[in-house]
Amino acid sequence: MSIQSRIKVAVAQTDCVLGDLAHNLEFHLKFIDEARVQGVKLLLFPELSLTGYRLEDSVVEMAMSRDDPLVLQIAEASQGIDVIFGFVEEGLAAQLYNSMAAVRDGKVVFVHRKLNLPSYGNLDEGKLFAGGRYVETLPIEGPWNAGVLTCADLWNPALVHLAMLHGATILIAPVNSALGAVGGDFSNPEGWDLAIRFYSMMYGLPVMFANRLGHEGDAFFWGGSRILDPYGKALAQASDDWVGLVTAELDFADVRRARFLLPTVRDSNLSLVQREIDRLAQRIGMPPTTQR
Repeated sequence: MSIQSRIKVAVAQTDCVLGDLAHNLEFHLKFIDEARVQGVKLLLFPELSLTGYRLEDSVVEMAMSRDDPLVLQIAEASQGIDVIFGFVEEGLAAQLYNSMAAVRDGKVVFVHRKLNLPSYGNLDEGKLFAGGRYVETLPIEGPWNAGVLTCADLWNPALVHLAMLHGATILIAPVNSALGAVGGDFSNPEGWDLAIRFYSMMYGLPVMFANRLGHEGDAFFWGGSRILDPYGKALAQASDDWVGLVTAELDFADVRRARFLLPTVRDSNLSLVQREIDRLAQRIGMPPTTQR
């Protein structure tokens, strides 16, 4: 295959300061420079990497448009490299979104607005944000096409499946996962390990998983950022006490081989799924998909 089938990628495991935009901007620029020196073509930061997670009422102060000077400063620094980072986006009608922006060569080229806003355990994002409405993918280079889903989005397998049907060949998974966030006997580190390995193996594609470190009040973010190959095996993984870049080289030939051996995307049978969704909608009194 062509040289474009190989790509070096990186995940930034960070420890941001809640609400300190200047500090958080500085480490974004630092890691972008480091990634470029290492020949990285795609760099991923965690969810809400520019602001921190437990924003509560300060979420309004942290909100910014896609053409905010801070967003454009990160974009301008991203020459020759795709950078995906998290911020609070203010959209039309003063609606606030938990968003991931992809920037390249001075421009914002893609934005994913988080779809699933968790309101369970000690999570209550539904009070802070409006939900996104679309599953879309981001072209990187060569045959690589990124499916971007934020944290709780990945706990709805249907959303991951939609990203695959839209042509994703690499899964981008930015999160802010803290110990005990769900509660009970649920282990966040073990749950995430199981989920991303499953998606990687089931759909035959690499996964870039970016979680942060540090404390916000009684929340401890446990890190564990990693990059998986198309068979669910870790190519590189950060320790739970380390801030820095996790890098790996991906080869599209591995994706082709994995998807030939286990053709989940090929055999997804979209027409059957759509028919059954419409049949279910009729049973519960909802209009079919073609009328929504």
